[in-house]
Amino acid sequence: MLQSKLFYKTQKQTPKDAEAISHMLLVKAGFVDQLTAGIYSFLPLGFKVLKKIENIIRHEITATPINGQEILMPVLSPKENWQKTGRWESFDALFKLKGKNERDYVLNPTHEEIISPLAKKIILSHKDLPVYLFQIQTKFRDELRVKSGLLRTREFLMKDLYSFHATENDLDNYYEKVVKAYFNIYKRCGIFGQNFKNGPTYKTWASGGSFSEFSHEFQTITEYGEDIIYVCKKCGSAINKEIKEKINGCPNKPCKSNNFEEKKAVEVGNIFKLGTKYSLPFELKFKDKDGKEKPVIMGCYGVGLGRLMASVVEVNHDEKGIIWPKEIAPFLVHLITIENSKKMEKTAQKIYNDLQKKGIEVLYDDRQDKTAGEKFAESDLLGIPFRIVISEKTLKQNSVELKERAKDGIRMVKANQLVKFLIANL
Repeated sequence: MLQSKLFYKTQKQTPKDAEAISHMLLVKAGFVDQLTAGIYSFLPLGFKVLKKIENIIRHEITATPINGQEILMPVLSPKENWQKTGRWESFDALFKLKGKNERDYVLNPTHEEIISPLAKKIILSHKDLPVYLFQIQTKFRDELRVKSGLLRTREFLMKDLYSFHATENDLDNYYEKVVKAYFNIYKRCGIFGQNFKNGPTYKTWASGGSFSEFSHEFQTITEYGEDIIYVCKKCGSAINKEIKEKINGCPNKPCKSNNFEEKKAVEVGNIFKLGTKYSLPFELKFKDKDGKEKPVIMGCYGVGLGRLMASVVEVNHDEKGIIWPKEIAPFLVHLITIENSKKMEKTAQKIYNDLQKKGIEVLYDDRQDKTAGEKFAESDLLGIPFRIVISEKTLKQNSVELKERAKDGIRMVKANQLVKFLIANL
């Protein structure tokens, strides 16, 4: 991509209502644009990151042993479905609207009321179970107070996976498999793994509701998070504020410690054992091997993509800007020329073409009205993993300057070895 043609503009001023660092940086760097409170457009840079996160999630959820099958359900649903579960009255953040036919509808904030009657048409026998269905779909929640950019919005993209089981034991086994898949997602997105001594993303015990003692949230540590979690200093388990007030000590039974560290965090995913809460209202049942009719047991597993993207920035940044993990960066390479000459342009164009031929995504800063300082500052703000600089000095050595955004120091690499070097380090 030629940077002169890229649809974006960086901003020098911090947005007035920005509190979270991710809000500041994503707006300043031209990844997102705020239409109004809690509603954002994803510009080309932001959309590329969002799609890469989506592809990671899709890969992990469709892979064995999760084996999710992707569907797409409506954004709009009828009032009657929500009345059956009682959430037409009890769901405070429900967007309600009336059609020209005077019927009442909901802009779906979640899809239990839609997927249960859908599953009823397919699941009839124990032979139809288990089954795992997911979608990546826009959701709407009429939040009273939105803040912190993409960390809390009124319109958002979400992956929701629903599992359907014949027994509680089968649900329990699948639940643990999803936990592992979620950590794979967070590791690939750069907010979990060996690079972090403590977190920054924790599987966090939460209240389980009517079916099970516990559910779980995945909480990422950030000073701008609106949740409070407590991390056990002995075993590293985490528990949210609401449930900590109800139990004594660490919920990890082998641990039994009562020594916690309080941290602010943002929820980047949640998983619930729903049991029969949403199958019974819709009479979602199956016949077992003896022909006896039983209710289907359900689980649900959510990840908000925009919130995950913002959380990545909360964890991966410095005073200069964003530091994108390689797997979700909008481009892998930022190619910059700092002087203008025909030879330099020819060299840069060749490198640009060679990188693209090898499938390496590259943003080429071909702008001639920017100083070297302006280009470098903007490159740091955008956070692309590798920066390649071509100058008169490097041309004399038939080399380029290569810098990794996440590391200090610059190294010289021969121009004819550049592609090979990058492939080895991606």
